[in-house]
Amino acid sequence: MSKQGSEFEEIQPVVASARMAGEERRHQILAVAVSLFSSKGFRGTTTKEIAQAAGVSEAMVFRHFATKKELYAAILDHKACSGPNFEPEQMAAEAIRQKDDREVFRCLAFGALEHHEKDPEFQRLLLHSALEKHELAQMFFDQFVRKVYEFLGAYIRERQKEGMFAQIDPAIIVRSFVGMVMHHSLNNNLWDPQRRLLNISNEKAAEFFTEILFNGVASPSRPQKRVENKKN
Repeated sequence: MSKQGSEFEEIQPVVASARMAGEERRHQILAVAVSLFSSKGFRGTTTKEIAQAAGVSEAMVFRHFATKKELYAAILDHKACSGPNFEPEQMAAEAIRQKDDREVFRCLAFGALEHHEKDPEFQRLLLHSALEKHELAQMFFDQFVRKVYEFLGAYIRERQKEGMFAQIDPAIIVRSFVGMVMHHSLNNNLWDPQRRLLNISNEKAAEFFTEILFNGVASPSRPQKRVENKKN
């Protein structure tokens, strides 16, 4: 198979216990796979390397995951269940009930930033999958990203009917909001972990991004030009 480069050597093999239960072994293999995929990418990682790092045979890997696609799907499930999951409906439930628009967006921004800060490894994994045009990227998009767009877009459309939001395509509003949050998260986790360019708490970042979304950055006394919402 492939050579074991310096990156792989940094990941120490796990000493597997013969008494390890099946479900525990499965989680162990998943954790090792995520670590390897996030550091080496999908093309640079083999099942043999996953097995060696997990301290099991390659046959054991395929016993738990018959195909690679099954392994990729299990990674998404594993990351969703191994810690606090990003559930936009739950995070903003109270603010939605009270129709507190700013609080809806602030809650979602803060929740997303906290989620990514606690799991930068998974963020690297998703970047690898997107850059390599790997199927995991599409699986994540369908299960999570689309969910955020549909949920938040539906909320915006409802508030537009009530005259509380400008008549702009909800997808544009969601894209603008998610763009601010995700770029900040990527900077903190991948490009500038020392936070030399911007060092603020996730709570403050969520507040500022929400304020920018609702009020923009122009002075209140400055004349505003109307931007028409044109669809192709």
